[in-house]
Amino acid sequence: MIQISHLRGTALAALVMIGGIQGVHAQVNSNSNLAIPAASGSAADVAVASQASTNDPLPSATPVAAAVPATTTLTADEAKQSATGNVAELQQMIHGNDLVELRTAYNGSYGASLLFYGKEMTYYVALFEQKNFWRVIKTQDEGRAEAIYGDFARKSVQLADVEIRRTKLEAQKAYTDRLIALSQDRANRLQADLSIAHAQQKLVDDHQKETRDEAAALQAQKVQAQAQLREAQRAVAALQRENDAGLPRTH
Repeated sequence: MIQISHLRGTALAALVMIGGIQGVHAQVNSNSNLAIPAASGSAADVAVASQASTNDPLPSATPVAAAVPATTTLTADEAKQSATGNVAELQQMIHGNDLVELRTAYNGSYGASLLFYGKEMTYYVALFEQKNFWRVIKTQDEGRAEAIYGDFARKSVQLADVEIRRTKLEAQKAYTDRLIALSQDRANRLQADLSIAHAQQKLVDDHQKETRDEAAALQAQKVQAQAQLREAQRAVAALQRENDAGLPRTH
């Protein structure tokens, strides 16, 4: 394992606060393959490899956790390096042209990368969240680097599980809210149609009642008129008989 380059004063500690995105993006332009973390990416754009084979819209964290083997134990030297400056060292090196990205796994806004510094045959294994490197392990043991990378990749799956679940729940809620809005709009339209129908029905009922009342009045007037007609006809007949009295009848 090579000696970590000396950090120039406490000012380099500020590099930890700088997202690894910008540095790696510059490396992408020069190395063509280095892409962690990408400055133009977002959590929504990250490929969720761990969930690609399932159709369950609401995955549970339990099955994922059960499938993850025991965490790779870091050596005392690796733990010391990780705690004292590998993050800042890697962020500084990313701005150069010597790092090669060997592997990167994205899960939600979390991910793991395996980087290789060929000049010193050194591997850097990084666990990151969005724009920030979280843990960086430096080693010259290829097998060790691959094992730690696998452990970090599995850890990113675990960490992203709740985030992925939340994303799906948010989408389902938005979809349900949209269906509710559509249903409410449909209900409002139906209610408007019913209100119009009820109002029109009342107008029809009132018109029907008015027409029936008029018909009944006309019927009464008809009966009365017919009675008057018969009375007039009887009067005419009586007057005619009286007028014809004493006159010879023709056969």
